[in-house]
Amino acid sequence: MVHVATSTDTSGPAGVTEPSATTTSSARNTRRSETARLLDEAFRADSPEERSALLDEVIRINMQVAGEIARRYHGRGIAGDDLDQVANLGLVKAAQGFDPSHGTDFLSFAVPTIRGEIRRYFRDFGWTIRPPRSVQELQTKITAAEGELYQKLGRSPRPSEVAEHLGVDLELVLDSLAANGCFAPVSLDTPVAEGESGPGDRLGGMDPAFASAEARVALKSVMRGLTRRERRILEMRFFGGCTQAEIGAEVGVTQMQVSRLLTRLLERLRKRLEEQVPAA
Repeated sequence: MVHVATSTDTSGPAGVTEPSATTTSSARNTRRSETARLLDEAFRADSPEERSALLDEVIRINMQVAGEIARRYHGRGIAGDDLDQVANLGLVKAAQGFDPSHGTDFLSFAVPTIRGEIRRYFRDFGWTIRPPRSVQELQTKITAAEGELYQKLGRSPRPSEVAEHLGVDLELVLDSLAANGCFAPVSLDTPVAEGESGPGDRLGGMDPAFASAEARVALKSVMRGLTRRERRILEMRFFGGCTQAEIGAEVGVTQMQVSRLLTRLLERLRKRLEEQVPAA
């Protein structure tokens, strides 16, 4: 990570909110003309040392621009200090890669470079839960499209309208919108207002039938050969919690006969289950 000292310059680029209300158009123009002069001298510098010193000055007087761009991405799951440093790195790359012979407006080249560096950092390091790459890359496009469509429609666009605007499948747009929490998922301990339920309170519990699921599957086949009365006896005993006397009264036998019936039934089921287990 590149670390550069913070500048006190308060001016910003076109299209980027100024950090201070006291910044004047004159100050911005002065910074731009000074940047253009330094870059031109750096381009014609006779030695690497002289060029490096001039570029360092370009970086210093434009650091507030990088800071303003970085602040637009704060609060999205990555530490603000890290984003500030990534923005500074983008500024350094822009200064080193700018060619004055192709134009004199440094910020028209630097701002997209800085934004691209921040977005790449989010793509590579910002996901707590990493969705597919197609979903990651589409999120930035959706954000830009939503702003454009909001101005055009006068309301928040529907996912179908975003999909049509971008020329992509609606399903992919829905997947990208659903992945908004992947940068910084909500903590289960997030404080909530009195009387409201928190994220942890809305989690489902363990299904009580889960523990017996395997036994149900195994017993399904061995139960097929039972008579209706035998099924009723097992149902009353093991699902209804009935006593042997209650079962006897239901099926018309004595309590002692119910005991013997249950013993024979369980033995038969046990043997059928053992027959299903493959030999080791």
